[in-house]
Order: sequence, then C-alpha cells, then structure tokens
Amino acid sequence: MAGVTYLIRMLPLAIFQKKIESRFVKSFLFYVPYAVLGAMTFPAILSSTSSVWSAIAGLAVAVALAMKEKGLLTVAMSACGTVFVAELILRFCLGQ
Repeated sequence: MAGVTYLIRMLPLAIFQKKIESRFVKSFLFYVPYAVLGAMTFPAILSSTSSVWSAIAGLAVAVALAMKEKGLLTVAMSACGTVFVAELILRFCLGQ
C-alpha cells in the first residue's frame, strides 16, 4: 500500500519536470479536486438522512446559498437546519 501511495505521488514529479504552460491543462488540473470532492460527497448527501426528500431540500438550500456566495458555516448550518425541519414535517405528515 505504501508503494502504491508513493507511486501516485512520485509519478507526476517524474513525468512533468517543466512548468506546465498549457492553459487547458492548468485549468483542467485546477478543477480536478472540486470534481472529485463533488463525486464523493453527492451520493452521501442523498443517503445521509432518513428520507431522500429532506436530503434534497437541504441540498437545494446549500446550493442556493453557495450560489449567493455565503460563507461555509452559513451554508452548512442552513442546510442542516433545513434537513431538520424537513424531517420534522415529514414525520408529522406521514405519522412516523
């Protein structure tokens, strides 16, 4: 496992010895961490609550606030609060 981890970190240093000048490659590499983070967290968002509807409500609030460039704490707390309220409403309406 240590060899694989080292290989993944060492190969880019061995292959790309010059500074990357291509704007396309630089922009591609800039967005890779965001794409990977999104791919890892999106499925967890939808399965982390007892109802997919409360998860969707929290996700919608988080996306809306993030698009308005609110801070991370504001986005996270608002999404959590939305999920909490949505879960309460669903339990009340569905009688669970």
